[in-house]
Amino acid sequence: CSIGGPTMAGAEEMNKYRSPLVSRYASKEMSYNFSDKKKFTTWRKLWIYLAKAEKALGLPITDAQIAEMESHAEDIDFAMAAEEERKLRHDVMAHVHTFAHCCPTAAPIIHLGATSCYVGDNTDLIALRDGFNILLPKLARVIDRLANFAEEYADLPTLGFTHFQPAQLTTVGKRACLWLQDLVMDVRNLERARDDLRFRGVKGTTGTQASFLQLFQGDHDKVEELDKMVTEMAGFKKAYLVTGQTYSRKVDIDCMSTLASLGASVHKICTDIRLLANLKEIEEPFEKEQIGSSAMPYKRNPMRAERCCSLARHLIALMDDPLQTASVQWLERTLDDSANRRISLPESFLTADIILSTLQNITEGLVVYPKVIERHIRHELPFMATENIIMAIVKAGGNRQECHEKIRVLSQEAAAVVKQEGGDNDLLARIQRDPYFAPILGQLDALLDPKTFIGRAPQQVKTFLAEEVRPLLEPYKANMDVKVELVL
Repeated sequence: CSIGGPTMAGAEEMNKYRSPLVSRYASKEMSYNFSDKKKFTTWRKLWIYLAKAEKALGLPITDAQIAEMESHAEDIDFAMAAEEERKLRHDVMAHVHTFAHCCPTAAPIIHLGATSCYVGDNTDLIALRDGFNILLPKLARVIDRLANFAEEYADLPTLGFTHFQPAQLTTVGKRACLWLQDLVMDVRNLERARDDLRFRGVKGTTGTQASFLQLFQGDHDKVEELDKMVTEMAGFKKAYLVTGQTYSRKVDIDCMSTLASLGASVHKICTDIRLLANLKEIEEPFEKEQIGSSAMPYKRNPMRAERCCSLARHLIALMDDPLQTASVQWLERTLDDSANRRISLPESFLTADIILSTLQNITEGLVVYPKVIERHIRHELPFMATENIIMAIVKAGGNRQECHEKIRVLSQEAAAVVKQEGGDNDLLARIQRDPYFAPILGQLDALLDPKTFIGRAPQQVKTFLAEEVRPLLEPYKANMDVKVELVL
């Protein structure tokens, strides 16, 4: 069928591998952050910053040369650059030649005194900084949605689970605060990693600034001022005081470890949601026409949470790359970092971006089923209430050891009904039928009220949200109303 067929260009694209991180999942802003367009326009801006600073410090560079460079900062001939790189086998010099072609007057002073890492590493640092600035508001929105959820269900009792076995009651809101606590730590980690970033600046081929010292005829003060001026033009407060040819690759470890840690948080949260979906206590959003299974039409699979877990594993696994890269950098620099970093740095931010967008979608539409939660509590609460019943008997004049033995026998009989016969927990009915417990029958409803088993969970939710969560979100209030729509 030829109706609605793809264009020639579109068909050609379908013959190539495309990373699903970009083609399927990632946001436009994060995709652009690591795009060729942003990368190479940033290179040109860095060359302009360098020329401006060199001119201001006395080198013979004219206003016309700078104006020419500025007028061509965005119009990159990518076909020419690709052809130049094919011939030169050097990406930076290919773009120097391409920029020089459209800036003939400025050609002699483009990249003056610099090494490839002047544009390469500084651009990477800008992308890392901007990447964190894209992620942080998204993480803040997830926290905001979860905080609202925790507040709404702060006092709704639910079974707690340890070892995925029923344990003492908590509340739905308190459990959400456990998720929130991890994400709050992630905000602080991402902010710290971003704020710790410095600029590589102008350091020359091995980090000694020898080329710039020669340009300025041995004037150390001017070389230091050059470094400072370019750093400030690029929007950084500080530059690394010492580098080799590159900035230390431990910087990449620092950045990617915070993202891997975020991945661990999200994996835990979404695993919990998947487990609770199996219990039919909580579900992620499920759209009217969404299909859960091609074979089983009744299914409502937690596909968004599963996607987050799948991508979170990739994000965590990427952490190995910067560790290996930093460990094998020889002396002032070796180029075996380059190809790896072209993949691992963008993928870590793209993956984190996708995870946060998906998690925002989940947290905006979490569905809670209180009646199912209540039923599960009823199945387990009689066992958990036995200590309260013993205390009530003792207060009514009974013997603690005698009561303990009575409840032990009745509990085992009830457990046999549940486990061996598949019946409901009838411990409460057995207690009500036993004359021994007649003195406290009127107290049983109060003794079995779920709200008496949740401790200070509601108060903990209120305090945690007020003291740790809401203040953390203040810097991001302007971005709180942004909605996400998952295409796939």
